[in-house]
Amino acid sequence: MMEFLKNATEWVLNKEEEAAKNCRIDLKDLQKQIDFVKNKKEEMKKECEKNIAELEHILSRLEKIKSKEELCQQERHR
Repeated sequence: MMEFLKNATEWVLNKEEEAAKNCRIDLKDLQKQIDFVKNKKEEMKKECEKNIAELEHILSRLEKIKSKEELCQQERHR
């Protein structure tokens, strides 16, 4: 499905580019599209940063748990 959307978007962009070459683009509409994409990009960036922070927290906790278990195993072997 994502490949279809990617191809459809590429097709639309190609048509927009052709229209721009022939001076048939409404700049206000184009600016709305640009603003929309910029806003969406910023939203996605924030969401990714939030997810990365959560994964870093989980990873840190798992590393601490592993260290504790390694200490336990070392004490058992003494």
